Amino acid sequence: MTIIKTSIGRRSFLKVSALAGGGLMLGFNSLISCVGKSEEEVLALPKEWFEINGYIKIGDNGIVTIMSPNPEGGQNVKTSMPMIVAEELDVDWATVIIEQADLNTKYFTRQFIGGSQAIRQGWKSLRMAGATARQMLCEAAAQAWQVPVDEITTEAGTLHHKQSGKSAGYGEMASAAAKIEVPKEVNLKEVKDFNLIGTSQKNVDAKKIITGKPLFGMDTKREGMLIAMIVHPPAFGMKLKSIDDSSVRTMPGIKDVFAVKSMKDDYERQFFDTCTFPEVVAIVGSTTWEVMNAKKELVVVWEPFVDHSIMKKGNGGPSQKVDVPSGLESTTTHQAAIDELMTKPLTVARKDGNPDKAFKSAAKIIERTYTAPFLAHNCMEPMNFFAHVTADKAELAGPLQKPELTEQTLSARLGMPVEKIEIQMTRLGGGFGRRSYAHWLLEAALISQKMNAPVKLIYTREDDMTSGIYRPMYSAKYRAALDTDNNLIAFHVKAIGIPESPLAENRFPAGAVDNYLAEETTINSNLTTGSYRAPRSNFMAAVEQSFLDEVAEAAGKDPIEFRLELLERALKNPVGEKNDYDASRYAGVLKLVREKSNWSNIQPNVHRGVSAYFCHNTYVAQVLDLTIERSKPVVQRVCCAMDCGIVVNPDAATNLAEGAIVDGIGVAMYGALTLKDGVPEQTNFHNYRMIRHSEAPKSIDVHFVQNDIDPTGMGEPTFPPAFAALANALYKGTGKRFYKQPFSNGLEISALQM
Repeated sequence: MTIIKTSIGRRSFLKVSALAGGGLMLGFNSLISCVGKSEEEVLALPKEWFEINGYIKIGDNGIVTIMSPNPEGGQNVKTSMPMIVAEELDVDWATVIIEQADLNTKYFTRQFIGGSQAIRQGWKSLRMAGATARQMLCEAAAQAWQVPVDEITTEAGTLHHKQSGKSAGYGEMASAAAKIEVPKEVNLKEVKDFNLIGTSQKNVDAKKIITGKPLFGMDTKREGMLIAMIVHPPAFGMKLKSIDDSSVRTMPGIKDVFAVKSMKDDYERQFFDTCTFPEVVAIVGSTTWEVMNAKKELVVVWEPFVDHSIMKKGNGGPSQKVDVPSGLESTTTHQAAIDELMTKPLTVARKDGNPDKAFKSAAKIIERTYTAPFLAHNCMEPMNFFAHVTADKAELAGPLQKPELTEQTLSARLGMPVEKIEIQMTRLGGGFGRRSYAHWLLEAALISQKMNAPVKLIYTREDDMTSGIYRPMYSAKYRAALDTDNNLIAFHVKAIGIPESPLAENRFPAGAVDNYLAEETTINSNLTTGSYRAPRSNFMAAVEQSFLDEVAEAAGKDPIEFRLELLERALKNPVGEKNDYDASRYAGVLKLVREKSNWSNIQPNVHRGVSAYFCHNTYVAQVLDLTIERSKPVVQRVCCAMDCGIVVNPDAATNLAEGAIVDGIGVAMYGALTLKDGVPEQTNFHNYRMIRHSEAPKSIDVHFVQNDIDPTGMGEPTFPPAFAALANALYKGTGKRFYKQPFSNGLEISALQM
């Protein structure tokens, strides 16, 4: 049994015994998730609850409520995280109610989603919260029955003393437990004793979603609410000059037209305060239709801006000036700048051995260059936020990934203390990093403040797709050197990003090659970029794993065996000390996918590709099978093996993996945002191609490595390997290697016909 210090003192652990009819409420300053049931299911609750953000609440009838500070973005934390609490509390899952907490930094830390960290970061604190509540209930029962506390056992929300035959429900002991001193240490369950964790539980919001209950930001409605939309510059490198609203103000339903400056020029932007166009034009009216019509008629004049710098605070690091170049950038000029830099030495990020000498003595050298374009997120739910700002307070509601961080920016912009700001978190209709950057929340608040009325700001699809926060444009050049025995003796990667580098210099195959060199640089741009599902890894996995397949072929080796040989070297005799992966776990997923895919037994006319990658603390390997039908690639099956530690909710984990695989295949095949003279050439789904239902894999099977390691990331790690698994399978089917994304541009026209 694991003993853990509770880390909960009296100041951070709120105990309340004055609940209606008795009860125990345990509020704690740690990462807790949320629970929710239908109206019918909550009728059995006590008539009154003591309401506070961040708590476990036990009613006198045994019902347990767990609040969650974490936004729910489809990753299913609203189900999986309460399961962890319920496991250690040893309560019947059927008696748990889930509720969404509003933003409250007084009670919660890390109140955001991103980086596939929710379960990983909350694992210990969630278990500790459940175990602490259980211990206090046991001590209350021991005192009531005058028996040693270590003789008390629990099962499904009931306390037992087997020696005397006494038992009581949690609700019966809740009031007494509220008076118990918070223990300094608690015992956690052994993994082998888990009853709830590791079982599949249905998404607690599923019924509400499919029946159209109001869960999302777009569902937000308030009495007297106005609708607002924005007009932003048509090109990157331009800013507002003037507005002619004479024809718009007389249109039906239009209340006002004015400029909105979401961020002041001298404001030091925090890490997620990325904003392409800090000054836009707002149109406010009674209905969405009326505002959309007015938007078409509004005359706005824009002008080029000159080079400038902004102060931006790093992610936990010092502030620095970020240069924003003027000019109207194009994809062609971006590519030319990358091509020129690739011919020059870049900044060395890591160097092992003597790569130059190894390449000079090599029997064979393989060299390839890969590129990938900017990408738009294209969340299903448009960007939106509700705001009602008065002189006394600000009430906001909407889908947001980083509310805890955005609150500080909003406070600074409104000149209002955070205590007067209330942010209600709605379910996200897609995030993938896009909703980490909440400039539209600031816009909504400023529009409401100006109108002195409740306002819901809505971005059109065109607004979202053409206003920035893209996945950066990347390029990487790889070289590999083989000796006369086809052993890999040197490896060299050069990575360039606009405007950030994708390089992860300490990841595989670093540590597995004697002579290794990793270089990088960046190119400044006035396009704003940001987090995009599995940032940087989504590119590096695609190109690294494609290149390794080509090196394996040049060496005359099976692709999986080639990788396993390198991992064996990294395990037994690693090069360097900064390798950020566990070679045995990496090899484990490759061996598992080899077994589950029946790798050595390929059916006739089936073309197979493999890929494996480590990111977000998780190891994933995939084998993709496709056929060519009427000149069109058809993905028949994807077999996925994953080592993410303990799997809390297998169905939810499988769903995440399946969605990421489909997304990865679609982005690899079709994803691209290009520019000409600063203007995005893709503006909506008619010219930004997305994967279609008929193009999804016919089957996906997901297999988890069984171990007792603490959980790691789930939402992002299965996304990056899909790119290269597809590329390697396409090579087998077409005889052509794919060095540029999207891959559809390299296929015959007939292959893209529906």
